Amino acid sequence: MKVSNNVEIPDHEIEWTAIRAQGAGGQNVNKVSSAVHLRFDVKASSLPDFYKERLLRWSDSRITSDGVVVIKAQQHRTQEKNRLDALERLKALILAATVVHKTRKATRPSKNSQKKRMDKKTQRGQVKKMRGKVDL
Repeated sequence: MKVSNNVEIPDHEIEWTAIRAQGAGGQNVNKVSSAVHLRFDVKASSLPDFYKERLLRWSDSRITSDGVVVIKAQQHRTQEKNRLDALERLKALILAATVVHKTRKATRPSKNSQKKRMDKKTQRGQVKKMRGKVDL
């Protein structure tokens, strides 16, 4: 499975288990194992160290404490489509875990913007002050 341009996961590192799907489906749901469990051991994989570190630090319910990604796919009626769905979800998980966010730079409002804000507050206060009762 190709994750990015230079990162690829060999097929032998992904473990598949066919299981019966839950939910509605009539008699077919009791006979056919169309759902699949995908298991991918991050620690034992051939992923680059950067990917491994980010995945293992990623807090996701699909990653066990042992570093195994478990994905259950049962949305489709055929096992082949569920396999493709599970692979896409694994790829999305890996890519989401490896996104590096920009660090936020702390900024301060300029003197002019602070002055404008205070002037607007004063002006608004004057408007409200003029709404009081009129003495005759």
